[in-house]
Amino acid sequence: MHNVSIAIILNTIIEQYTSEKQFYETHLGITEEQWEAWKNGTMSLSPAENQKVKLLFSDYEWMLIQKIIRQTVIYPEKRNQAVVEFKKMKTQIARTWLASDLAKVELLTESEETAQYLDLRVSITYDEWGYDDMLNFRLPAVVQQQIRNEKIELLEWVKENLEETYN
Repeated sequence: MHNVSIAIILNTIIEQYTSEKQFYETHLGITEEQWEAWKNGTMSLSPAENQKVKLLFSDYEWMLIQKIIRQTVIYPEKRNQAVVEFKKMKTQIARTWLASDLAKVELLTESEETAQYLDLRVSITYDEWGYDDMLNFRLPAVVQQQIRNEKIELLEWVKENLEETYN
């Protein structure tokens, strides 16, 4: 697997699982040695384990990762900024979708005040099962309080604040 994709995968794991260890032990069921060997490119994961890694992302996000990898092959100087580029492009795409009024925004989790994160999805539906495009964002839970306290619509908040909050 390409180093750029591994960097993006590791960043997403930290966002969603707090630590790599929690992910590889509880989600993949592999040892630290196997995980480190995979990260170093000296071992492959099983097809089922690879699928679990891929499921960290929507199909659209996975496609975006492939585009970023291609960009880093063409422009090697972009390799060190791949994670930042991934987040930037996700937010830019979400803003474009929202500006076109084709996308919808939804909270995937209604968190308690003590929760640390809020999961948000921006998606476009094509009325064909399995072809929807989705971008998922993990944001600080204070966003939910901002929306409630300021009585601002979720869609408006996303249009105005997603980029600053997620990147």
